[in-house]
Order: sequence, then structure tokens, then C-alpha cells
Amino acid sequence: MVLGQEQTAAITRRWALALTEIESVSGGAGEAALGPWLRDALAADPIFAGAECWSFPVREGDSRHCVAMLLRGSGRETLILTGHFDTVSIDDYGDLRAFATQPDALAERLKLRLETAAHTAAEQRAKADLTSGDFMPGRGLLDMKAGLAAGLAVCADFVADQSRSGNLLFLAVPDEEVNSVGARAAAAMLPQIARNKELDLVGAVNLDAISDDSEDGHRGRVIALGTIGKVLPTAYVVGVPAHSGFPLAGINAGALAGAIAARVEWAPELTDDSAGETPGTLPSLLSLSDGKPGYDVTTPGTAFATFNVLSYRRSPETVMNSFEALCREAADTFLEGLKKRLAGTRSLGRETVLDRPITLYRYEALLEKAVAVDANHASLIEQFAGELAASSLSLPEQCRRLTERTWMLSGFSGPAIVLGFGSIPYLPTNLSEAPAARKLHQAAEALANSAQSQYGVSLKTTGHFAGISDMSFFGEADEADLAVVAANTPMWTAGIRWPAQGGVAGVPTINLGPWGRDYHTPLERIHVPYGFDILPRLLIDLTRRALG
Repeated sequence: MVLGQEQTAAITRRWALALTEIESVSGGAGEAALGPWLRDALAADPIFAGAECWSFPVREGDSRHCVAMLLRGSGRETLILTGHFDTVSIDDYGDLRAFATQPDALAERLKLRLETAAHTAAEQRAKADLTSGDFMPGRGLLDMKAGLAAGLAVCADFVADQSRSGNLLFLAVPDEEVNSVGARAAAAMLPQIARNKELDLVGAVNLDAISDDSEDGHRGRVIALGTIGKVLPTAYVVGVPAHSGFPLAGINAGALAGAIAARVEWAPELTDDSAGETPGTLPSLLSLSDGKPGYDVTTPGTAFATFNVLSYRRSPETVMNSFEALCREAADTFLEGLKKRLAGTRSLGRETVLDRPITLYRYEALLEKAVAVDANHASLIEQFAGELAASSLSLPEQCRRLTERTWMLSGFSGPAIVLGFGSIPYLPTNLSEAPAARKLHQAAEALANSAQSQYGVSLKTTGHFAGISDMSFFGEADEADLAVVAANTPMWTAGIRWPAQGGVAGVPTINLGPWGRDYHTPLERIHVPYGFDILPRLLIDLTRRALG
């Protein structure tokens, strides 16, 4: 470290507060304004004199910008420091909303409130934390503007080192909290940046935060060597509607969707353990609704279910195959159960539709059939997709509506289940055995092993970042794994707008950021001694090891 400890801590604190004080809620005007502001502020800061600062829009016609700063040393090897500057909404602060992005003012008001209103365990912990003086609140301070600030302190130390080797590329992106448009734009731009600037991108450090409720924060002081992946499998269920006074004449789409939900919930077949390191997160239903626009006595003709599936190493194709098998099993069991309930009753022998098979389709087969019926259907579906993309509907709802329209054009009849994906895919990343990845891995392990003696804190490595993150787009994921997602996500082209190539950067990526508690809540707060003092020093050390 070239700068003194007090200097790096002061730089980190200054940038952390400056970034936090700019409200940058995802989708809001502040998010769009922060990018150009940060670009200009970096260019104007004497500390970064001589650095190359620029910004670029996340896509054509979008006012949100990614911000880049290149700091040159010697050679071509370049390490990326990256993080997001958007936040979740501040509306949950209620009457303290005006102070949500003013950490010092918010701290005083929160302490005063918690003196008499610390009812829950979380509030009692927050009261103790804020009273200690070791924690600072503020929307986005922990998640993740303090991480960006620590990265800027690393940049400042790097510039001050006259014998620096390698280069640093600082990248700040918007939209991580919604659809990761910023990280996806930056990942797609990296090959061009590397080519134009004559850089070899040897690694990246994501600066995202870890939430930790342990007494000493040891679970938050980690270097994550990869990140978990996430896909959102969907089931569009088509039944045979009937008057509820004559239910045997139909198959209830809502009941069938419920059977699928019950089978998929916590299914071990969709649970991916992290090589014994961490128990796999169980899959779970995220939404279930029927397609009826209002109340009547007709049984639901359609229903739509979405499921959260996380994985450490499984590909989306593997997930889809398992999901399809579970839906097939649920449908067969559902029909057999209904048949058993009729056996031995006076209803036996009455005409039903239970002998009609429930057919499973993937969305790609549904689309193919719709276009085969009439080639003009392709343009109709494309036009409707564009209308949905311009709406304020969520991506899963857009996918539901486009599946519904495609079903109507296909000529298929129920009962049936259409399988697909309904949101942005996050691929799992893991460090490979490539030389650059091994070097970054060794640097992380060496730093963790020396942290106690050098910095007075425990630090450990872990296989994966605890939640979905922008690492999925910067890291060493295989973009070929997205083929099944692209083919079966109805809004892939119009809504998600994944680039034809370069959507995954393929750069060895790890995560080292601040720790704190309760992010995404009004009690969000950072552990100040670690986040402002120790973290930047750890990152400086890591940078030197990775580029040395």
C-alpha cells in the first residue's frame, strides 16, 4: 500500500457518502443521473489525473449509463473492479424517507426511534449496532456503494504507486436490482474495450456486500470464488373448462397447476449442492394464478406458475429436463388421483375427459407449431412481444401473456402444459483451471491466509456468493448453456434483449466487499471499521497479488 491507512479510509468514506447521497433507485431519474455525474466527478478528481474516464449507455435509447475508468501501469494485464450503483426503493423508510440517503442524519433519527420502538429482534440488534458507533445506515450504502468506494480507494493507491504493474479498469453499472441490464451491457462491451485499449483482462473483483447477523461479522468477511445461478422455470397450464356444477366435464387448470406446484416445491431433483460446502437452496413456487379475468362459475381454463431454481453448477438444460420430468409426473399422478376418487362412486361410468392425455410442450415447440399453422403468425407474435416489452408488466407476466397468445395461434387443445422460462437467467460461475483463473484463486487464498496477521481480521474463501449477482455476466460461465433458455423464454428477443454474442464476459471473477446487516430494509447498515478501513486495504493487497 502506497497511501497511508488514514488516507485510504478517508477516500473510501468520502466516496461512499457522496454516492449514497445521490438517490439512485432502479428505474428512477436518479439512477440515470448518477452515471454521468460519477463519470464527471472521477474525471475532475485530482487523485485520478491522467486516468481515462468515459461512460456508455446500457442500450440504445436508454438514459442509464455504465461508467468506466482506466488506470494504466505497465504491461497489458488488467484487473477489473466492478459493482452496481442502483438501489431498491426508499419508500419503505416511511416518514424517514427524506433521510434515507443521508447516513449521518438517518443514524441520529433511527437511534432516537429505536430507543423506544425496538420491538423485533432485528430492531433490537440495529439499536445496539447504531449505539456502538460501528455501524452506519443508509439506502445503498451497504448494497453496494461502499464497495464501489473501496474500489476507488484502491484506484487512488494504484495511481500513487510509481512502480505499479498491470492496469486497473473500474466499472460502475446500473440496474443490478432489476434485470442486470448494466452488467450485461458492460460484459458485452469488454471485448471492444480490451481490443481498443490493448488490454488483457485477467480477472475481475465484484465489490458486492454480504449480510451477516453473527456477533463478530465473520460470515460477512469472505472472498467468494464464484456465484450461484438462477433460472425461473414456468408452467403455462391449459385445462378443459367446465361449469362448476358439472366438473366431470372438464379438467381444472388451477387444480392441475396446484399439483405441479406441490410436486416441484422443495424437490430434491432440482436442488444443487455446492460440492458439500453449502446445502443447496430448495426450489420454491414464486407465483401461481389462474387466467380468469373475474369471478364466474366456470372452472379455470388456464393457470400459470413460476418457480425459483438456484444452482451452483447445473446448466439450464439440466434444470429444464428435471423440471419437465417433475411436471410429467405431477400430471400423471393428478389424473390417476381423480380416477381413483371416481372409482366405486355413482359417478363411475359418467363421461369424463380423464382419458384424454395431458400433453407437455416446451415453448419452442409451441412457437414452431403456431408458425406452421400460418407463417403470418410469426409477425403477429413479434408485434405483440414488442407491445409487451413497452409495457410496465413484469417479465414473467409478459412471458405468460405471450405464451397465451402463441397457444391461441397454435391450434393445440388442452389439457396441456407449456414449459418455459420467465425471466433473466443468471448462470453459475466457478473459477476454471485456466492460468489467469488459477492466479486469481491463489491470490485470494493467500490473502485469506494472511489477513489475521496483517490486518487483524479473519477472512476466508467460500465457493459461491450467497445470492444472484452481476458475477453471472462477468464470470467464467458458458454462454452456450443459454441456448435452451433463449429458445424457451417467450420474451427473449423483445424483452430481455440478450446480445447475439458476448452476453457473458468469461473473465475469472471473485467477490470481495463490505459486510453489514439488513440490506433492502430501512435498517440497512454497514460495519464501518471493516468497510471503510480494512476492506480497501484488503483489496489493495489482492490487487497487487493478482497483478504482481
